[in-house]
Amino acid sequence: MHATTSDLLTRAVAELAQAPKEGLGEERESRWRGRRIVRVGAAWHLGVLLLTDTHALATAEVLRAADPGRRGYTAESARERAARRAEALRGGFGEGEVVHVGWSVIDVQAVDAGGSSGPLALIDGVPSVRWSTAGGYMPLETYLRERVALLRDATA
Repeated sequence: MHATTSDLLTRAVAELAQAPKEGLGEERESRWRGRRIVRVGAAWHLGVLLLTDTHALATAEVLRAADPGRRGYTAESARERAARRAEALRGGFGEGEVVHVGWSVIDVQAVDAGGSSGPLALIDGVPSVRWSTAGGYMPLETYLRERVALLRDATA
């Protein structure tokens, strides 16, 4: 009998207790303060997964809060990235702080019931993760063991 997705994620959170978290942000817009990305929490970043004390999230956009300065950009995409970094700074993130935006909550119960949610799925009864858009699935237990070790070793 394999451990459930919920069990594996709970174990990973316990193992990460002393590891640093990264910021979770949400976009906000107001007439007075303009567009900004505000802090709504923090999570451990494990590749395609973000873990909080209570939820598993699928990663999306990752950026670093920064002042765009006065630069000329040859590419529109570079200008847009600089604007996003500035929105995080305006929203209260510190200069250079990592911010995750556009993440989505994973329905862990749906995965445990045999379905899928975000990058997680139950494949032949084994909780699994799609670790890249081009890659296939791998056992979640193996993925978490590797990612948790990498994050813990990076802070040791």
